[in-house]
Amino acid sequence: MSSITTDQGIVHYEVYGRGRPVILLHGWLGSWGLWQETMSYLGRYYRTYALDFWGFGESGKKRETYAVQDFVSLVDQFMDRLGIAEAPLVGHSMGGTVSLSVAIQYPARVRKVVIIGSPIVGSSLAFPLKLAGYRFIAFMLFNMMWAFRATMKVASPFICADPLFPEMMDRDLSSTTVESFLRSIASLRRTDLRPMLSQVKIPVMGMFGDRDNIVNPRQWQPLLAGVPHAQIVRWERAQHFIMLDTPQDFMEKLKSFLDQEETSI
Repeated sequence: MSSITTDQGIVHYEVYGRGRPVILLHGWLGSWGLWQETMSYLGRYYRTYALDFWGFGESGKKRETYAVQDFVSLVDQFMDRLGIAEAPLVGHSMGGTVSLSVAIQYPARVRKVVIIGSPIVGSSLAFPLKLAGYRFIAFMLFNMMWAFRATMKVASPFICADPLFPEMMDRDLSSTTVESFLRSIASLRRTDLRPMLSQVKIPVMGMFGDRDNIVNPRQWQPLLAGVPHAQIVRWERAQHFIMLDTPQDFMEKLKSFLDQEETSI
């Protein structure tokens, strides 16, 4: 277990492997633990980092804001503190939205971007997630957290096929606060990357599960419209957590993309 101190709080991260760096970013209500199997695989070829955003996992939770922009700043500070000049960013869900945002705002930092089930437009979030961004709903859920966690366990098979997912989700839920829960999803709901996508000139891969019921699986369309050189991979049977639903195929496609030589766009 490792951590760094930034000007806005402690950031917990894990690292595995040797070689060129790759940074993995989790989604809303998640943590670095989402990437354990991916790190074990990629670590044979790359030095693989997975961090917890502020407000999630083991990172600091004494902030007033947990917006997408805060997490963009976190990635920049994280790379600066660890002496990582540039690296590919791989992000799941909200983490993919953050990854693209880093590539737009700090283009020298990012060699490639991989997004996995990520919203390009916040309106693509499922209706219950949009509701969670309202303070009244968020406080109600937190005041009845036992019921919310029980509901998530029941709903888990409809979100992810991995039998270990309910335990992982329950553990990650227990690490959030009402403010990180509320403010991060509220910020994501308001996000629209479409006007800035034309600035992305580096290689991009978008991975989408056709059965995703968390983020509209057709978000590959605005991605491709804004970044015509993006590579799109779709899984007919995968849901939101592609790395857990179809791990081997996911990891092989991810590594293949990371191994490709960069070409100017």
